[in-house]
Amino acid sequence: MAKRDYYEVLGVERGASADDIKKAYRAMAVKFHPDRNKEPDAEEKFKEISESYDVLKDADKRAAYDRYGHAAFQGGAGPRGPQGGGFGGGAGGFHDPFDLFREVFGGGGGGGGGIFEEFFGGGGGQGSASQRGADLRYDMEITLAEAANGCEKEIKYRTSVSCTQCGGSGAEPGSGVVQCPTCRGRGKVIMQRGFFQMQQTCPTCGGTGKKIEKPCSHCRGEGRVSEMKSIRIKIPAGVDNGMKLRSSGNGEAGMNGSPAGDLYVFINVKEHEIFERHGDDLFCDIPIKFTLAALGGSIEVPALAEDAKSSMLKIPAGTQDGTTFRIRGRGMPRLNSSSTGDMLVKVHIEIPKKLTSEQREKLEAFAIACGDAENPVEESWWKKAKKRF
Repeated sequence: MAKRDYYEVLGVERGASADDIKKAYRAMAVKFHPDRNKEPDAEEKFKEISESYDVLKDADKRAAYDRYGHAAFQGGAGPRGPQGGGFGGGAGGFHDPFDLFREVFGGGGGGGGGIFEEFFGGGGGQGSASQRGADLRYDMEITLAEAANGCEKEIKYRTSVSCTQCGGSGAEPGSGVVQCPTCRGRGKVIMQRGFFQMQQTCPTCGGTGKKIEKPCSHCRGEGRVSEMKSIRIKIPAGVDNGMKLRSSGNGEAGMNGSPAGDLYVFINVKEHEIFERHGDDLFCDIPIKFTLAALGGSIEVPALAEDAKSSMLKIPAGTQDGTTFRIRGRGMPRLNSSSTGDMLVKVHIEIPKKLTSEQREKLEAFAIACGDAENPVEESWWKKAKKRF
C-alpha cells in the first residue's frame, strides 16, 4: 500500500511552522490513540501519524523528505544524513505511543522517567515522601568585641522535638505501623480524568505510604511534640553583620521519625562606642592636645581583641587636625583565616576652652614669638587669596 503524504496525514500545509506541526500532531495523536479510540484501524492511523511527525519535526529529515519524498528514507543509495549516515529507517519505525505524554507534560525522553514513569508505575518502590522538619531562624545580637574574639553563646527557643514516648514513630508503644491501604505503600494515588491520569499525594497517609495502627497518646501520632530547647552555639572570630551560622539538625523535628531541619543563626553586631568597622578594618577617632600635635609625642590606642596589647601610636611634630594613621594588623580577624585587618586612627586636635591667667600669658607670648599677634592668620590668608585672584 502506497504511503500517504506526511503533510496530508497531519493535515498541514508544506510551509507549516514547527509549532503548527506539533499542534496538529497532538490533536491527531489524541484522537487516534489506541487506548482511547477503539476503531479497528485506529492503531494503524496512529502509527501513520507518529511516523509523519517523526520526519516533519526534524529539520534535516524534513528537508530530505521535501526534496526526495518517501525515497529519502528507503535503504540503499538514498540521501545522507547531516553526519554522513543515511536516514535509513528513521521514519519507518513505530513512534513510541507514550511520547505523546512526554510532549504534553514535558517529561524527559529516552528511557522514561519523570512524570511518565510516575503515571505508569515505572520504578515501583514504596512511597517515602520525605517530611523533613522545617528549618528555623534565630536572630542573635553580639558585641563587636565578641565578633573580634569569637565566643560561645547559649540560646533557648521553642521548637518541635522527637516524641520520647514513641521514639518519633508516632505509634503507641506496642503498636505497629502497617502499609497504607489506600495507596498500598506508594504514598501517591492516581486519579483518572477521562483520557488522562493525574497523580496526587495520598490523602490517607499524607505521602508516607504507612498507617499507624494506634497513634501515640503523647504526640497524637505526629511523632513530635513542642518544647523549649537549649543549645550552645560557637561564634567564630571575624563574623560580621548579616552572616548566618547553620546548626545542623537543630531545627524542627520531622514527622514520624523523619530527619530534623536545621537552625540558622543570623548575626547582628552591635555598634561600638569607640570603634567603627568597615570590612576587616577598624576606624576610630582620638582627640589629642594641640601641644602634642605641635611638639609631637605618643598616645596609647586601645585594642579590641582580648589577646592583643594596646598600641603606642607615634604623633609626629606638626600633625594637623584630621590626620589619619594606620596601624597594621590591629583590625578585625578575617573569618577562617590567620590574618587580620588594620586599625585606622584619625586624630582631632583639642582646643582648650578655658585658660588660666598664666596659660594665657604664655600662649600670648608664644603668639608674639610666632608673629601671630601682629599678623593674624585671617589677615595672612586674605593677603594670599588676593595675590592668587
